[in-house]
Amino acid sequence: MTASADQEARQQRIEELLTAEVVASFARTPDPRLKQLLESLTRHLHAFIRDVRLTEEEWTRAIEFLTAAGHITDDRRQEFILLSDVLGASMQTIAVNNEVHLDATEATVFGPFFVEQSPLVGNGGDIAAGAPGTPCWVEGTVRDTGGNPVGGARIEVWEADEDGFYDVQYTDDRVSGRGHLFSEPDGTFAFWGVTPTPYPIPHDGPVGALLDAAHRSPMRAAHLHFMVSADNYRTLVTHVFVEGDPQLEIGDSVFGVKESLVKRFTGQPAGAPTPDGRALGDKPWARARFDIVLALRSA
Repeated sequence: MTASADQEARQQRIEELLTAEVVASFARTPDPRLKQLLESLTRHLHAFIRDVRLTEEEWTRAIEFLTAAGHITDDRRQEFILLSDVLGASMQTIAVNNEVHLDATEATVFGPFFVEQSPLVGNGGDIAAGAPGTPCWVEGTVRDTGGNPVGGARIEVWEADEDGFYDVQYTDDRVSGRGHLFSEPDGTFAFWGVTPTPYPIPHDGPVGALLDAAHRSPMRAAHLHFMVSADNYRTLVTHVFVEGDPQLEIGDSVFGVKESLVKRFTGQPAGAPTPDGRALGDKPWARARFDIVLALRSA
């Protein structure tokens, strides 16, 4: 073995021994799942560092990036969720935790703008609550994979306004563009909102700087968030995307689009009769249908 080859072998041995030492330090972790996570994380992290031959300067910059993400995070903004989203980690976690089951509606990202205790709007109610945008009537059913109606399912809905902002991104404590209702005994539901439009994820922080450095767009395809829950069924977190939205072809910054979730939003002219007789004056409006299929919790 040449001197160079000997040094390379010694270096490799030093790196391997360090990884083994760190992994062994978790051997007495009492929780077996935590032990598995820590050991696997160590192996993968060390493998990444060795694979790219990470420099000390690069590691320092990574720590500074995470520190900045922590500083910008508050009760209205979660930069670490954004980071998880743009790296595809959120969607990959969803994929492994929501295995395909018959024709159950596909899940997608939760996003950083859900808020607990949204207002109850009731069937046919209005989640917009003054949010700017083109009025949109959304209707559908909640059923199980056997085709049976699921009555009493809690349906949480939230969305950005036509300016691309969620209510929590404003500073006036408004509550708009969100609400919840319950499916009827026959599984039907309906509500008014605003027609979704594309918008950028918050990109004035470290995640935005990362996207800029990678020449990636912060834009999300137009969508409406749903979270549907019912006893004995998997809780579904999903989106409805707008058929024909040009952003679908360009790409979604958080990789949330699934073909099965792209639905038609049909524009209606001003003065066209609304499904519930609501008077919209001279405003055009749109309508869409989204039929939801829930999988049993044990599926």
